[in-house]
Amino acid sequence: MPRFDEPQGCACLQLRKVTRKVTQLYDRALVPAGLTTAQFSALSFVNRTPDPSVGDIAARLVMDPTTATRLLRPLMRDKLIELAPAAGDKRRRAVRLTPKGRKKFEEALPLWRAAQADLGKTLGRRRFRALWDTLETSLAQLAER
Repeated sequence: MPRFDEPQGCACLQLRKVTRKVTQLYDRALVPAGLTTAQFSALSFVNRTPDPSVGDIAARLVMDPTTATRLLRPLMRDKLIELAPAAGDKRRRAVRLTPKGRKKFEEALPLWRAAQADLGKTLGRRRFRALWDTLETSLAQLAER
């Protein structure tokens, strides 16, 4: 067991290593759809959220708006999403799935589900659930900072 007051016990390093491994698993699964995990997450959020702004997407994915814009740029280039005036406020720009984007999301969803199942199988149901609960609680506590 590392000492938590020494660099070998760095929680940030451990989280980054786990995040890289998990991201690699999902990214490999999504290759046939031509999406990264982050792009799939953005498409998923846009798919289920009416008229989200770039700021809404950034907040959901816990990133700054500039990073969210860089994430969305290839999706716009590939015509998977578009920016349009929001329904309730024409001054606000909303991100929407295009028909091509909806089709791409539907193509990627079973691939994502397979990656999710693979991670669950690899970790085991109990550990997978414990990881989810720990991450959810940690995010909530860190959001207060």
